[in-house]
Amino acid sequence: MAQLAGVRRQFVKAAMAAPFLEREEERALAVRWKENRDERALHMLAHAHMRLVIALATRFRHYGLPPADLIQEGHVGLLEAAARFEPEREVRFSTYATWWIRASMQDYILRNWSIVRGGTSSAQKALFFNLRRLRARLARDTNQGDPSRIFATIAQAIGVSQADVELMNNRLSGPDVSLNAPVAQNDNSSMTEQVEFLVDDKPLPDEAVGDSIDTGRRMNWLREAMGVLSERELRIVRERRLAEESATLEALGVRLGISKERVRQIENRAIEKLRRALIERHPGDAASAMI
Repeated sequence: MAQLAGVRRQFVKAAMAAPFLEREEERALAVRWKENRDERALHMLAHAHMRLVIALATRFRHYGLPPADLIQEGHVGLLEAAARFEPEREVRFSTYATWWIRASMQDYILRNWSIVRGGTSSAQKALFFNLRRLRARLARDTNQGDPSRIFATIAQAIGVSQADVELMNNRLSGPDVSLNAPVAQNDNSSMTEQVEFLVDDKPLPDEAVGDSIDTGRRMNWLREAMGVLSERELRIVRERRLAEESATLEALGVRLGISKERVRQIENRAIEKLRRALIERHPGDAASAMI
């Protein structure tokens, strides 16, 4: 471990001691790499900008990830920038490379900061990396600690919902906790785990089976009762009450060649006929079978 730390220090020292490149030197190296695939030119270009990688890595030190890994990811971004750089645009390489270095580090942080993946959209990514800074600045500028108002302002600034801001704030407030982590001991000295406190909102198996049987029975009743409807009544009921997207009275009227008021009258009459049919056949359970 001590030897590895020593290697890191030497690497950083060598990077910080690398000479700065003038604009023309920088451009000449970029041209040599782009046009001739001169690997020596690429090495010199990358070596001269490793101090930029190290400087950007220090900005992300608060996320708890190894600095050496951040620098390594930044180096990958630096090489990607070198591969895509176009010297003829007359832009300094350091300006262009900064974006790629930062993006590479941010992607690494999002992949490794938590086992729960977050920041999949650009807005969520911006929220992840700016929440702490914006929260601290707003709390200082407004001189008040109302979290709700601060979260609302951040949500508007970044373009996400306030619920997203609150959720991200909770995630950044503490590390991941395993569901198998112990929380207490009971009288039998056996360990109680976090998972035992999770509440399942789903119905019990016997309730789910009962609901499924009841639903199937009611659907059969309804299909039998629909036999009393005329063809036009049946069509209106299906499109108004049974389709995933209910048709409007006006749309149905156009298709059937009648007014929307007439469609409403036929629908009401059909529902009343269904109600009477269900009451006659299943008087005790007719109400639960109605649509």
